[in-house]
Amino acid sequence: MMETRSTCAYCGVGCGVIIQSDGRHITGVRGDPEHPANYGRLCSKGASLHLTARPEVLASRRLLTPRWREDRSLPWQASSWDGIQQRLVERLLALRAAHGPEALGFYISGQLLTEDYHAFNKLARGLWGTPHIDSNSRLCMSSAVVGYKKALGADAPPCSYEDIEQASCLFIAGSNTAWAHPILFRRIEAAKAANPALRIIVVDPRRTETAEFADLHLALRPGSDVALFQAMLHQMIWQGWIRPDFIAAHTEGFEAVRAQVQAMSPARAAQLCDLPEAQIIEAARLFAQSPATLSLYCMGLNQSSAGTDKNQALIQLHLASGQIGRPGCGPFSLTGQPNAMGGREAGGMATLLPGHRDPACPADRAEVAALWGVDSLPAGPGKTAVELFEAAEAGEIKALWIACTDPAQSLPHQALVRAALKRCELVVLQDAFSGSATAEFAHVLLPAATWGEKEGTVTNSERRISRVRAAVPPPGEARSDWQIVRDIARRLEPLLRPGKPSLFAWDGPEQAWLEHREATRGRDLDIGGLSYARLEQAPQQWPFPDGEAAGQARLYLDHRFATPSGRARFHAIGWRPPVEWPSVERPLQLSSGRLRDQWHSLSRSGTVPALFGGAPEPRLALHPDELVRQGLAEGELATVSSARGRLHVRVTADAQLGPRQAWLPMHWGSEYLLGRDEAGAALQGVNALSQDRCCPDSGQPELKYATVGLQGLALPWQVLGAAHVPDAQSELLHQALLALGREAGYACCVPVASPAPGETGWLLEAAFAQAPGADWLQSLTQALALHAPGALRYADGRRGHLRLLRLQGEGEAARLQAWLRLGEVRAGQGDGAWLDAWWREGRPVAGLGRQLLAPQAAGPSAPGSPVICQCLGVRESQIQGRLRQCQDLTPTDRLQALQSTLRCGTQCGSCLPQLRRLAQSTPTSLETSS
Repeated sequence: MMETRSTCAYCGVGCGVIIQSDGRHITGVRGDPEHPANYGRLCSKGASLHLTARPEVLASRRLLTPRWREDRSLPWQASSWDGIQQRLVERLLALRAAHGPEALGFYISGQLLTEDYHAFNKLARGLWGTPHIDSNSRLCMSSAVVGYKKALGADAPPCSYEDIEQASCLFIAGSNTAWAHPILFRRIEAAKAANPALRIIVVDPRRTETAEFADLHLALRPGSDVALFQAMLHQMIWQGWIRPDFIAAHTEGFEAVRAQVQAMSPARAAQLCDLPEAQIIEAARLFAQSPATLSLYCMGLNQSSAGTDKNQALIQLHLASGQIGRPGCGPFSLTGQPNAMGGREAGGMATLLPGHRDPACPADRAEVAALWGVDSLPAGPGKTAVELFEAAEAGEIKALWIACTDPAQSLPHQALVRAALKRCELVVLQDAFSGSATAEFAHVLLPAATWGEKEGTVTNSERRISRVRAAVPPPGEARSDWQIVRDIARRLEPLLRPGKPSLFAWDGPEQAWLEHREATRGRDLDIGGLSYARLEQAPQQWPFPDGEAAGQARLYLDHRFATPSGRARFHAIGWRPPVEWPSVERPLQLSSGRLRDQWHSLSRSGTVPALFGGAPEPRLALHPDELVRQGLAEGELATVSSARGRLHVRVTADAQLGPRQAWLPMHWGSEYLLGRDEAGAALQGVNALSQDRCCPDSGQPELKYATVGLQGLALPWQVLGAAHVPDAQSELLHQALLALGREAGYACCVPVASPAPGETGWLLEAAFAQAPGADWLQSLTQALALHAPGALRYADGRRGHLRLLRLQGEGEAARLQAWLRLGEVRAGQGDGAWLDAWWREGRPVAGLGRQLLAPQAAGPSAPGSPVICQCLGVRESQIQGRLRQCQDLTPTDRLQALQSTLRCGTQCGSCLPQLRRLAQSTPTSLETSS
């Protein structure tokens, strides 16, 4: 077995991993104990990364050959790299001749390596001549970028992870760290255990797992963050908790802010934020008077039409109280993607140039042109993500080259995005995985290498650069992203730069990285002292200029900031309500966020059925009282509608939400959540509802807030079909179920972990206004192989009920392999629902005989329940059973009892927040008896 050190492919924590392989296939993964981001820990997603590289995934879900089609209605045609490159170059040049260079836009990804970013940027701006290159990092971190630049002068998070251990107060805003950045949350838990005096404040409308761990939870009204931060600053000024000496010596603009926040008293903010005034005052006191306050913030602040204002308002609390430039304190933005930071460094965004330069500055453009060896760069910034697709929908952008991202699922206002893709004359999709929503609109598919197959670098949230190493070669004809770009660029150069030396004379990724390094020299992010060889020894933080022995862990220790004056800047910011505000037609405030075990549009994490165990299907969460107000019951279907679109989804009660709030995970796109409206039009996923209104400073869209209406959906005919099949047949079954689900009024198609090795389960739930037709039902029966001899059958013609079952194995080993239920109510209720858990968990059915066709189980039958501990497959029902046995214990002792008996929470630790919640919510024996 071979071992290769690399990094995780998921969030911006930047965990180090050790990949195990046999030289051809990845066989395992574990945390790297020497990597300073995680010291060997991995979350549930990272610990299962090797499962995304299983041979059956490579065979069924990976894009392995270049493909082309002239018309989207035609089938894909495989091509050689040589043939597709030449064909693509000809098409691009024809578009350029007809419409000019700016008719081409690039939309790339924070999951690319820094070398890939550099290659795309140089192709777009340096060779092709278009400024229109933006990244999906626009959707996650651009407000943080502009907030840092406006306040501190540079896009440079000033803190390090080790500040968590040195802080005396943690202020977590707009981040469910426990789920979105689990390994950082392990550090927070450990810091609290080592220092019980550490105070934790969480600002979040929901009572998340992170909020439950806090000493103070500010459950503010969605969209009111600026009012809260201004009221805290008002209180700091009123009580004399600010640092006048620091403000006078190291900042500018404070007096204008002082005058502005005078009107935002805690009493007024309490009304705007729906918070007790005393909580706002206490938060201000802890923030200002703690010896060291570290703020951690993420999408709840950034994904907003006021995202930059929220970032600045928070940073100003640090500046006013002097909580910056010291160990344990400062404003620390947590990045969402593994290399969102590297993309910003390389200038791979419409509003950035390499080395934190500005495309609106002629001098900055001239510097980059000189570094690249070109005459000039396109003047000014390009179109940001939402603008790019708006321009395509308007016909201004004629072609889009998309890499390592799925805008047909992840961008807001899906109707507009899909109309834009349809209108484009050419859509190039460069990706590792096939079957994404965007692939449906592409003309060209370019197979890219992915995790475990690539060489290069990434930069995590604390400015730490790590080497990414390949453990195995890319499968099929897949190639590294930088290499794909290089090869096409080389074919373009003789026609666009005849007789001139190549801009892409690279034999490997290190040459591209060295060009990137040169763009940082003398800048705030100077990495002139780094090399691949030095990074082989250990990951390093920037800045790391020539002559230094190590990178700089913290910035602004001398309190000199990256502005022309050296002073940090206060800006007067006016609070304004979100673009949409609840109305009679749309009274609910919808937000979205991450699930603990899933990632983005599920193209990678969705290949691991076990990761669906904790949240096996899409559910719209509402407070229990809201369900009553809406006249809905747990698990019922409803139509959710906004000003932009609608979707069909089941509802669930969640007491962690406030009144009039709704929450739906961001991951559920049209590959999982399907349906058709009354007119028969296909519905998209969660982002069909989201706003495309953007922050005017950062261009980041308002993905965290939309007002929606809710109405019960009458689709009385319900079908559930499921089967475990050999891995080699999994994708065939998946595609068959998807095709059938697209014909239903509502459908959900998800993988289910099989209890037998070498198998995958798929479950389709579909609902119809009228009984499904015989042809549809026959197709489903055949897909599940329930038409073969030996299948058990129960039919009730009077009620229109049908049940088909197929068993596998004999005697004591017999288990339920496949089943279908028609006309029965939702799984978990009513006739035959008990079969679901037996199938999921592979329970033996020996001796049940005809009871398998009975409406209810004969005798006790514990229903299936969500998997809480992903590492060991421990379900909530098992945990609840153990907790009932230790009601006399304290919550802490209950948690220890769970860990000692069921061993849940003893591996990656990602489930600890949920275990803690369950242990605390179980009533004591005294409460039970009373």
